[in-house]
Amino acid sequence: MTIIAQARLGLHDPHDCTDATDELTVLHAVYDTLVKREGQGFVPALARSWEVSEDAKVWTFTLEPDVQFHDGTPCDAAAVAASLERMAREDKGYTLGAPAVWRQFLGGARLEVLDPTQLRVTLAAPMADLLDVLEQGFIVSPSGFAALDVGDHSAQIGSGPYRITQITPERISAARVAGHFSCTPANAEITWLLEPDAARRQAMLAEGAVQVANGLDFDASRALGTMRHEFLSPVAIIYLLNAARGPLADARVRRALSLAVDREALVETVMQGAARPLRGFVSPNHFGAGQGAGAQMDRETARALLAEAGHGNGLRLEVDCPTRLPDEAERLTAALAAQLAEVGIALNVHIHPEREDYAHMVRRKEIRDLCVFDSSPMSTYRVLFEKIDSRVAGSWWQGYANPQIEALIDEGRVTTNRAARAEIWRQAYALLQDDPAWLTLYNPLRVIGIAGTHPGFAMPADGVIDVTQLPLLEETTHAG
Repeated sequence: MTIIAQARLGLHDPHDCTDATDELTVLHAVYDTLVKREGQGFVPALARSWEVSEDAKVWTFTLEPDVQFHDGTPCDAAAVAASLERMAREDKGYTLGAPAVWRQFLGGARLEVLDPTQLRVTLAAPMADLLDVLEQGFIVSPSGFAALDVGDHSAQIGSGPYRITQITPERISAARVAGHFSCTPANAEITWLLEPDAARRQAMLAEGAVQVANGLDFDASRALGTMRHEFLSPVAIIYLLNAARGPLADARVRRALSLAVDREALVETVMQGAARPLRGFVSPNHFGAGQGAGAQMDRETARALLAEAGHGNGLRLEVDCPTRLPDEAERLTAALAAQLAEVGIALNVHIHPEREDYAHMVRRKEIRDLCVFDSSPMSTYRVLFEKIDSRVAGSWWQGYANPQIEALIDEGRVTTNRAARAEIWRQAYALLQDDPAWLTLYNPLRVIGIAGTHPGFAMPADGVIDVTQLPLLEETTHAG
Protein backbone atom coordinates (compact mmCIF):
# COMPACT_ATOMS: atom_id res chain seq x y z
CA MET A 1 0.00 0.00 0.00
CA THR A 2 1.15 3.53 -0.84
CA ILE A 3 0.26 6.06 1.86
CA ILE A 4 -0.03 9.78 1.17
CA ALA A 5 0.04 12.02 4.26
CA GLN A 6 -1.75 15.32 3.80
CA ALA A 7 -3.03 18.22 5.90
CA ARG A 8 -6.73 17.87 5.10
CA LEU A 9 -8.93 14.93 4.30
CA GLY A 10 -12.51 14.55 3.25
CA LEU A 11 -14.78 14.06 0.29
CA HIS A 12 -17.77 16.19 -0.55
CA ASP A 13 -20.16 16.19 -3.47
CA PRO A 14 -17.98 15.74 -6.57
CA HIS A 15 -20.22 18.15 -8.48
CA ASP A 16 -19.45 21.00 -6.15
CA CYS A 17 -16.52 23.17 -7.18
CA THR A 18 -13.32 22.88 -5.17
CA ASP A 19 -9.78 24.15 -5.46
CA ALA A 20 -8.68 22.00 -2.47
CA THR A 21 -5.76 20.01 -3.86
CA ASP A 22 -5.99 17.44 -1.04
CA GLU A 23 -9.53 16.60 -2.16
CA LEU A 24 -8.94 16.87 -5.91
CA THR A 25 -6.21 14.21 -5.79
CA VAL A 26 -8.81 11.72 -4.50
CA LEU A 27 -11.55 12.83 -6.91
CA HIS A 28 -9.29 12.51 -9.95
CA ALA A 29 -8.29 9.00 -8.87
CA VAL A 30 -11.87 7.80 -8.34
CA TYR A 31 -13.64 9.57 -11.20
CA ASP A 32 -13.08 9.87 -14.90
CA THR A 33 -13.53 13.19 -16.65
CA LEU A 34 -14.00 13.75 -20.35
CA VAL A 35 -10.54 15.27 -20.69
CA LYS A 36 -7.40 15.48 -18.57
CA ARG A 37 -5.17 18.49 -18.11
CA GLU A 38 -1.62 18.09 -19.39
CA GLY A 39 0.55 21.17 -18.96
CA GLN A 40 -1.41 24.07 -20.44
CA GLY A 41 -3.47 21.80 -22.68
CA PHE A 42 -5.76 18.78 -22.58
CA VAL A 43 -5.54 15.14 -23.60
CA PRO A 44 -8.27 12.53 -24.05
CA ALA A 45 -9.70 10.77 -21.00
CA LEU A 46 -13.23 9.36 -21.04
CA ALA A 47 -13.65 11.26 -24.31
CA ARG A 48 -11.47 9.66 -26.98
CA SER A 49 -11.92 12.72 -29.18
CA TRP A 50 -14.04 15.84 -29.57
CA GLU A 51 -15.08 18.36 -32.18
CA VAL A 52 -16.22 21.94 -31.68
CA SER A 53 -18.22 24.11 -34.06
CA GLU A 54 -16.77 27.34 -35.46
CA ASP A 55 -18.94 29.41 -33.13
CA ALA A 56 -17.66 27.44 -30.07
CA LYS A 57 -21.19 26.50 -29.02
CA VAL A 58 -21.60 22.90 -30.23
CA TRP A 59 -19.26 20.26 -28.81
CA THR A 60 -19.44 16.61 -29.88
CA PHE A 61 -17.62 13.99 -27.79
CA THR A 62 -16.77 10.44 -28.78
CA LEU A 63 -16.44 8.34 -25.63
CA GLU A 64 -14.49 5.23 -24.72
CA PRO A 65 -16.78 2.22 -25.31
CA ASP A 66 -17.84 -0.35 -22.71
CA VAL A 67 -16.71 1.62 -19.66
CA GLN A 68 -18.35 0.66 -16.36
CA PHE A 69 -18.72 2.46 -13.07
CA HIS A 70 -17.32 0.75 -10.00
CA ASP A 71 -20.83 -0.52 -9.19
CA GLY A 72 -21.05 -2.30 -12.56
CA THR A 73 -23.47 0.15 -14.20
CA PRO A 74 -22.58 1.53 -17.65
CA CYS A 75 -20.58 4.75 -17.93
CA ASP A 76 -21.97 5.73 -21.30
CA ALA A 77 -23.12 8.92 -23.01
CA ALA A 78 -26.38 8.94 -21.05
CA ALA A 79 -24.50 8.75 -17.75
CA VAL A 80 -22.12 11.51 -18.82
CA ALA A 81 -25.09 13.69 -19.80
CA ALA A 82 -26.68 13.03 -16.40
CA SER A 83 -23.53 14.21 -14.60
CA LEU A 84 -23.22 17.36 -16.71
CA GLU A 85 -26.90 18.13 -16.12
CA ARG A 86 -26.42 17.65 -12.37
CA MET A 87 -23.34 19.90 -12.36
CA ALA A 88 -25.45 22.66 -13.91
CA ARG A 89 -28.06 22.57 -11.17
CA GLU A 90 -28.45 25.77 -9.19
CA ASP A 91 -27.72 23.93 -5.92
CA LYS A 92 -24.49 22.37 -7.23
CA GLY A 93 -21.10 23.83 -8.02
CA TYR A 94 -20.89 25.54 -4.63
CA THR A 95 -17.48 26.69 -3.49
CA LEU A 96 -16.46 28.91 -0.59
CA GLY A 97 -18.70 31.95 -0.86
CA ALA A 98 -19.77 31.32 -4.49
CA PRO A 99 -22.83 29.27 -5.50
CA ALA A 100 -23.57 27.57 -8.83
CA VAL A 101 -20.10 27.97 -10.35
CA TRP A 102 -20.76 25.44 -13.12
CA ARG A 103 -24.25 26.71 -13.96
CA GLN A 104 -22.87 29.89 -15.50
CA PHE A 105 -21.20 27.74 -18.19
CA LEU A 106 -23.41 24.63 -18.48
CA GLY A 107 -26.77 26.17 -17.58
CA GLY A 108 -29.20 26.01 -20.47
CA ALA A 109 -27.03 23.58 -22.44
CA ARG A 110 -28.82 21.03 -24.62
CA LEU A 111 -27.42 17.53 -24.06
CA GLU A 112 -28.08 15.03 -26.84
CA VAL A 113 -27.17 11.36 -26.51
CA LEU A 114 -26.53 10.35 -30.12
CA ASP A 115 -25.60 6.76 -29.22
CA PRO A 116 -23.88 5.10 -26.21
CA THR A 117 -20.51 6.61 -27.19
CA GLN A 118 -21.61 9.92 -28.72
CA LEU A 119 -22.68 13.01 -26.79
CA ARG A 120 -23.45 16.41 -28.25
CA VAL A 121 -23.41 19.46 -25.98
CA THR A 122 -24.94 22.66 -27.34
CA LEU A 123 -24.08 25.54 -25.04
CA ALA A 124 -26.35 28.49 -24.41
CA ALA A 125 -23.35 30.78 -25.02
CA PRO A 126 -20.07 30.12 -26.82
CA MET A 127 -17.12 28.93 -24.75
CA ALA A 128 -13.98 27.95 -26.60
CA ASP A 129 -12.41 27.05 -23.23
CA LEU A 130 -15.16 24.60 -22.22
CA LEU A 131 -12.53 21.93 -21.56
CA ASP A 132 -11.41 24.02 -18.57
CA VAL A 133 -14.76 23.19 -16.96
CA LEU A 134 -14.96 19.59 -18.15
CA GLU A 135 -11.54 18.85 -16.68
CA GLN A 136 -13.29 19.08 -13.30
CA GLY A 137 -16.54 17.58 -14.58
CA PHE A 138 -16.41 14.35 -12.59
CA ILE A 139 -18.61 11.65 -14.13
CA VAL A 140 -20.57 10.09 -11.28
CA SER A 141 -22.72 6.97 -11.48
CA PRO A 142 -26.37 8.08 -11.54
CA SER A 143 -26.98 5.32 -8.98
CA GLY A 144 -25.14 7.47 -6.45
CA PHE A 145 -27.04 10.72 -7.06
CA ALA A 146 -29.79 10.15 -4.49
CA ALA A 147 -27.33 9.51 -1.65
CA LEU A 148 -25.21 12.52 -2.59
CA ASP A 149 -28.32 14.70 -2.77
CA VAL A 150 -29.07 14.00 0.90
CA GLY A 151 -25.48 14.67 1.94
CA ASP A 152 -24.18 11.09 2.09
CA HIS A 153 -20.65 11.72 0.83
CA SER A 154 -19.64 8.10 1.31
CA ALA A 155 -21.47 7.39 -1.96
CA GLN A 156 -18.48 8.01 -4.23
CA ILE A 157 -19.14 5.85 -7.31
CA GLY A 158 -16.94 6.68 -10.25
CA SER A 159 -15.33 4.86 -13.16
CA GLY A 160 -11.77 6.03 -12.53
CA PRO A 161 -8.53 4.07 -12.24
CA TYR A 162 -9.04 3.61 -8.47
CA ARG A 163 -12.09 2.38 -6.56
CA ILE A 164 -12.85 3.56 -3.01
CA THR A 165 -12.53 0.76 -0.43
CA GLN A 166 -12.65 2.73 2.84
CA ILE A 167 -13.63 6.19 4.04
CA THR A 168 -13.02 7.22 7.65
CA PRO A 169 -12.29 10.63 9.18
CA GLU A 170 -8.59 9.72 9.30
CA ARG A 171 -8.05 7.88 6.02
CA ILE A 172 -9.47 7.21 2.57
CA SER A 173 -8.30 4.07 0.78
CA ALA A 174 -8.71 2.98 -2.83
CA ALA A 175 -7.72 -0.04 -4.91
CA ARG A 176 -6.49 -0.04 -8.50
CA VAL A 177 -9.13 -1.01 -11.08
CA ALA A 178 -7.91 -3.85 -13.29
CA GLY A 179 -7.83 -3.05 -16.99
CA HIS A 180 -8.85 0.58 -16.76
CA PHE A 181 -8.89 2.09 -20.25
CA SER A 182 -6.64 5.05 -19.42
CA CYS A 183 -3.67 3.41 -17.71
CA THR A 184 -2.42 0.87 -15.22
CA PRO A 185 -1.10 2.85 -12.25
CA ALA A 186 2.11 1.56 -10.69
CA ASN A 187 0.66 1.32 -7.17
CA ALA A 188 -2.10 -1.22 -6.48
CA GLU A 189 -3.48 0.49 -3.39
CA ILE A 190 -3.49 4.13 -2.29
CA THR A 191 -4.36 5.51 1.14
CA TRP A 192 -4.71 9.21 1.83
CA LEU A 193 -3.92 9.77 5.50
CA LEU A 194 -4.91 12.78 7.58
CA GLU A 195 -1.97 14.36 9.40
CA PRO A 196 -2.45 18.09 10.05
CA ASP A 197 1.09 18.71 11.31
CA ALA A 198 3.66 19.34 8.56
CA ALA A 199 6.60 18.34 10.78
CA ARG A 200 4.93 15.04 11.59
CA ARG A 201 4.18 14.39 7.89
CA GLN A 202 7.85 14.92 7.11
CA ALA A 203 8.96 12.66 9.96
CA MET A 204 6.60 9.90 8.81
CA LEU A 205 8.11 10.06 5.34
CA ALA A 206 11.67 10.01 6.68
CA GLU A 207 10.78 7.00 8.87
CA GLY A 208 9.16 5.10 6.01
CA ALA A 209 5.70 5.16 7.61
CA VAL A 210 4.30 6.93 4.53
CA GLN A 211 5.54 7.10 0.96
CA VAL A 212 4.30 10.60 0.05
CA ALA A 213 4.01 13.68 2.25
CA ASN A 214 2.33 16.76 0.83
CA GLY A 215 2.42 20.38 1.98
CA LEU A 216 5.79 20.28 3.74
CA ASP A 217 7.59 23.21 5.32
CA PHE A 218 9.66 24.93 2.65
CA ASP A 219 12.92 25.11 4.62
CA ALA A 220 12.61 22.19 7.04
CA SER A 221 11.94 19.84 4.12
CA ARG A 222 15.46 20.41 2.78
CA ALA A 223 16.53 17.72 5.26
CA LEU A 224 14.81 15.18 2.98
CA GLY A 225 17.48 15.59 0.30
CA THR A 226 16.49 13.88 -2.94
CA MET A 227 13.06 13.00 -1.55
CA ARG A 228 12.15 16.71 -1.64
CA HIS A 229 10.35 18.07 -4.73
CA GLU A 230 9.54 21.77 -5.05
CA PHE A 231 6.88 23.13 -7.39
CA LEU A 232 5.08 26.37 -8.24
CA SER A 233 1.48 26.66 -7.12
CA PRO A 234 -0.72 28.38 -9.74
CA VAL A 235 -2.73 30.06 -6.95
CA ALA A 236 -2.32 33.83 -7.17
CA ILE A 237 -2.00 35.76 -3.91
CA ILE A 238 -3.59 39.14 -4.56
CA TYR A 239 -5.53 42.07 -3.16
CA LEU A 240 -8.91 42.64 -4.76
CA LEU A 241 -9.36 46.35 -5.40
CA ASN A 242 -12.65 48.21 -5.04
CA ALA A 243 -12.94 49.83 -8.45
CA ALA A 244 -16.61 50.69 -7.97
CA ARG A 245 -16.15 53.51 -5.47
CA GLY A 246 -13.46 55.26 -3.46
CA PRO A 247 -9.86 56.06 -4.42
CA LEU A 248 -9.29 52.79 -6.29
CA ALA A 249 -12.03 53.56 -8.78
CA ASP A 250 -9.28 55.70 -10.35
CA ALA A 251 -7.08 53.60 -12.65
CA ARG A 252 -4.11 55.84 -11.82
CA VAL A 253 -4.30 54.90 -8.15
CA ARG A 254 -4.62 51.18 -8.94
CA ARG A 255 -1.55 51.37 -11.15
CA ALA A 256 0.33 53.38 -8.50
CA LEU A 257 -0.30 50.58 -5.99
CA SER A 258 1.15 48.02 -8.38
CA LEU A 259 4.23 50.15 -9.08
CA ALA A 260 4.83 50.88 -5.39
CA VAL A 261 5.23 47.23 -4.38
CA ASP A 262 8.55 45.40 -4.12
CA ARG A 263 7.32 41.85 -4.77
CA GLU A 264 10.75 40.31 -4.34
CA ALA A 265 11.01 41.80 -0.84
CA LEU A 266 7.57 40.45 0.08
CA VAL A 267 8.63 37.01 -1.09
CA GLU A 268 11.74 37.13 1.09
CA THR A 269 10.25 38.71 4.22
CA VAL A 270 6.72 37.29 4.29
CA MET A 271 7.24 33.97 2.53
CA GLN A 272 10.89 33.37 3.45
CA GLY A 273 11.64 32.73 -0.20
CA ALA A 274 8.80 30.23 -0.69
CA ALA A 275 7.13 32.05 -3.60
CA ARG A 276 7.77 33.64 -6.98
CA PRO A 277 6.73 37.21 -7.83
CA LEU A 278 3.51 37.33 -9.85
CA ARG A 279 3.71 39.77 -12.75
CA GLY A 280 0.24 39.39 -14.22
CA PHE A 281 -3.29 38.27 -13.39
CA VAL A 282 -2.55 34.55 -13.88
CA SER A 283 0.43 32.34 -13.08
CA PRO A 284 3.08 31.19 -15.58
CA ASN A 285 1.36 27.77 -15.45
CA HIS A 286 -1.80 29.19 -17.02
CA PHE A 287 -2.78 28.91 -20.68
CA GLY A 288 -2.15 32.22 -22.42
CA ALA A 289 -0.05 33.69 -19.61
CA GLY A 290 2.07 36.60 -20.77
CA GLN A 291 5.83 36.59 -20.86
CA GLY A 292 8.44 39.12 -19.78
CA ALA A 293 9.19 41.17 -16.68
CA GLY A 294 5.65 42.45 -16.19
CA ALA A 295 4.80 44.56 -13.17
CA GLN A 296 8.00 46.04 -11.72
CA MET A 297 8.56 48.44 -8.84
CA ASP A 298 8.79 52.10 -9.87
CA ARG A 299 7.99 54.27 -6.87
CA GLU A 300 8.83 57.52 -8.64
CA THR A 301 6.12 56.88 -11.20
CA ALA A 302 3.80 55.67 -8.43
CA ARG A 303 4.18 58.99 -6.58
CA ALA A 304 3.58 60.92 -9.79
CA LEU A 305 0.39 58.97 -10.52
CA LEU A 306 -0.89 59.55 -6.99
CA ALA A 307 -0.20 63.27 -7.27
CA GLU A 308 -1.95 63.42 -10.64
CA ALA A 309 -4.97 61.69 -9.05
CA GLY A 310 -5.07 64.33 -6.29
CA HIS A 311 -3.28 62.40 -3.55
CA GLY A 312 0.06 64.18 -3.55
CA ASN A 313 -0.26 64.84 0.19
CA GLY A 314 -0.97 61.23 1.07
CA LEU A 315 -3.75 58.67 0.90
CA ARG A 316 -5.38 56.40 3.50
CA LEU A 317 -6.90 53.10 2.30
CA GLU A 318 -9.17 50.76 4.28
CA VAL A 319 -8.11 47.10 4.05
CA ASP A 320 -10.08 43.93 4.84
CA CYS A 321 -7.86 41.04 5.96
CA PRO A 322 -8.73 37.43 6.87
CA THR A 323 -6.75 35.30 9.30
CA ARG A 324 -6.32 32.39 6.86
CA LEU A 325 -6.53 31.57 3.16
CA PRO A 326 -3.94 32.85 2.67
CA ASP A 327 -2.60 31.95 6.09
CA GLU A 328 0.02 34.70 5.89
CA ALA A 329 -2.62 37.39 5.24
CA GLU A 330 -1.94 39.41 8.40
CA ARG A 331 1.85 39.32 8.02
CA LEU A 332 1.48 40.17 4.34
CA THR A 333 -0.73 43.17 5.06
CA ALA A 334 1.72 44.50 7.66
CA ALA A 335 4.61 44.18 5.18
CA LEU A 336 2.56 45.78 2.40
CA ALA A 337 1.70 48.70 4.69
CA ALA A 338 5.39 49.35 5.33
CA GLN A 339 6.09 49.38 1.58
CA LEU A 340 3.16 51.61 0.62
CA ALA A 341 4.15 54.13 3.28
CA GLU A 342 7.17 54.84 1.05
CA VAL A 343 4.83 56.50 -1.48
CA GLY A 344 2.53 58.17 1.06
CA ILE A 345 -0.17 55.52 1.30
CA ALA A 346 -1.35 54.48 4.78
CA LEU A 347 -3.40 51.35 5.43
CA ASN A 348 -6.13 51.01 8.05
CA VAL A 349 -6.57 47.26 8.56
CA HIS A 350 -9.80 45.44 9.50
CA ILE A 351 -9.29 41.80 10.60
CA HIS A 352 -11.91 39.10 9.79
CA PRO A 353 -11.47 35.82 11.74
CA GLU A 354 -14.36 33.90 10.09
CA ARG A 355 -13.13 32.98 6.62
CA GLU A 356 -16.45 31.87 5.14
CA ASP A 357 -18.18 35.02 6.39
CA TYR A 358 -15.31 36.95 4.82
CA ALA A 359 -15.84 35.22 1.47
CA HIS A 360 -19.56 36.05 1.55
CA MET A 361 -18.71 39.67 2.31
CA VAL A 362 -16.44 39.76 -0.73
CA ARG A 363 -19.07 38.08 -2.90
CA ARG A 364 -21.66 40.66 -1.80
CA LYS A 365 -19.16 43.35 -2.86
CA GLU A 366 -19.01 44.84 0.62
CA ILE A 367 -15.23 45.21 0.78
CA ARG A 368 -13.73 48.52 1.78
CA ASP A 369 -10.94 49.77 -0.51
CA LEU A 370 -9.07 46.48 -0.91
CA CYS A 371 -8.97 42.99 0.57
CA VAL A 372 -6.53 40.09 0.76
CA PHE A 373 -7.65 37.22 -1.46
CA ASP A 374 -6.43 34.52 -3.78
CA SER A 375 -7.31 33.44 -7.29
CA SER A 376 -7.24 29.71 -7.85
CA PRO A 377 -9.00 28.63 -11.11
CA MET A 378 -6.57 27.08 -13.59
CA SER A 379 -8.69 28.50 -16.40
CA THR A 380 -7.53 31.85 -17.77
CA TYR A 381 -10.96 32.33 -19.35
CA ARG A 382 -12.77 31.60 -16.07
CA VAL A 383 -10.65 34.20 -14.26
CA LEU A 384 -11.49 36.81 -16.91
CA PHE A 385 -15.17 35.89 -17.10
CA GLU A 386 -15.91 35.38 -13.38
CA LYS A 387 -13.68 38.05 -11.85
CA ILE A 388 -12.90 40.81 -14.36
CA ASP A 389 -15.77 41.13 -16.88
CA SER A 390 -18.05 43.94 -15.65
CA ARG A 391 -20.95 42.65 -17.75
CA VAL A 392 -20.95 39.39 -15.80
CA ALA A 393 -20.23 41.02 -12.42
CA GLY A 394 -19.35 37.59 -11.01
CA SER A 395 -18.91 36.56 -7.39
CA TRP A 396 -15.45 38.05 -7.00
CA TRP A 397 -15.81 41.06 -9.34
CA GLN A 398 -15.33 44.35 -7.48
CA GLY A 399 -16.33 47.06 -9.94
CA TYR A 400 -13.50 46.92 -12.50
CA ALA A 401 -14.44 47.73 -16.10
CA ASN A 402 -12.25 47.91 -19.19
CA PRO A 403 -13.90 47.80 -22.64
CA GLN A 404 -10.67 46.64 -24.29
CA ILE A 405 -10.43 43.64 -21.96
CA GLU A 406 -14.09 42.82 -22.52
CA ALA A 407 -13.63 42.95 -26.29
CA LEU A 408 -10.78 40.44 -25.94
CA ILE A 409 -12.98 38.19 -23.77
CA ASP A 410 -15.64 38.25 -26.49
CA GLU A 411 -13.05 37.44 -29.14
CA GLY A 412 -11.41 34.68 -27.12
CA ARG A 413 -14.60 32.87 -26.22
CA VAL A 414 -15.36 32.19 -29.91
CA THR A 415 -11.77 31.53 -31.06
CA THR A 416 -11.47 27.75 -31.25
CA ASN A 417 -7.88 27.74 -32.51
CA ARG A 418 -5.81 27.31 -29.35
CA ALA A 419 -2.75 29.19 -30.55
CA ALA A 420 -4.86 32.16 -31.65
CA ARG A 421 -6.79 32.11 -28.39
CA ALA A 422 -3.58 31.99 -26.35
CA GLU A 423 -2.42 35.14 -28.12
CA ILE A 424 -5.70 36.88 -27.25
CA TRP A 425 -5.25 36.00 -23.57
CA ARG A 426 -1.66 37.27 -23.73
CA GLN A 427 -3.00 40.60 -24.98
CA ALA A 428 -5.38 40.69 -22.02
CA TYR A 429 -2.44 39.87 -19.73
CA ALA A 430 -0.52 42.89 -21.03
CA LEU A 431 -3.50 45.24 -20.79
CA LEU A 432 -4.13 44.19 -17.20
CA GLN A 433 -0.60 45.22 -16.29
CA ASP A 434 -1.23 48.74 -17.59
CA ASP A 435 -4.70 48.92 -16.00
CA PRO A 436 -4.65 46.39 -13.14
CA ALA A 437 -7.90 45.03 -11.76
CA TRP A 438 -6.07 43.67 -8.70
CA LEU A 439 -2.80 44.08 -6.86
CA THR A 440 -1.01 40.86 -7.85
CA LEU A 441 1.83 39.74 -5.60
CA TYR A 442 3.12 36.16 -5.84
CA ASN A 443 2.56 32.45 -6.49
CA PRO A 444 3.58 30.23 -3.55
CA LEU A 445 6.19 27.51 -3.89
CA ARG A 446 5.05 24.19 -2.43
CA VAL A 447 6.96 21.07 -1.40
CA ILE A 448 6.03 17.41 -1.72
CA GLY A 449 8.15 14.57 -0.36
CA ILE A 450 8.34 11.19 -2.13
CA ALA A 451 10.14 8.11 -0.82
CA GLY A 452 13.19 7.12 -2.83
CA THR A 453 14.99 8.99 -5.56
CA HIS A 454 12.90 10.07 -8.55
CA PRO A 455 14.76 12.78 -10.50
CA GLY A 456 12.21 12.71 -13.33
CA PHE A 457 9.21 13.39 -11.12
CA ALA A 458 7.31 16.61 -11.78
CA MET A 459 4.07 17.84 -10.24
CA PRO A 460 1.21 18.66 -12.64
CA ALA A 461 0.69 22.33 -13.55
CA ASP A 462 -2.36 22.56 -11.29
CA GLY A 463 -0.45 21.41 -8.20
CA VAL A 464 -2.68 18.35 -7.66
CA ILE A 465 -1.05 14.97 -7.01
CA ASP A 466 -1.92 12.60 -9.86
CA VAL A 467 -1.70 9.20 -8.18
CA THR A 468 -1.79 7.44 -11.54
CA GLN A 469 1.57 9.03 -12.37
CA LEU A 470 3.33 8.23 -9.09
CA PRO A 471 6.33 5.88 -9.39
CA LEU A 472 6.09 2.45 -7.77
CA LEU A 473 6.33 3.15 -4.06
CA GLU A 474 4.65 0.22 -2.35
CA GLU A 475 7.87 -1.69 -1.72
CA THR A 476 9.11 1.09 0.58
CA THR A 477 6.22 0.66 3.01
CA HIS A 478 7.36 0.00 6.60
CA ALA A 479 4.17 0.84 8.42
CA GLY A 480 0.52 1.56 7.84
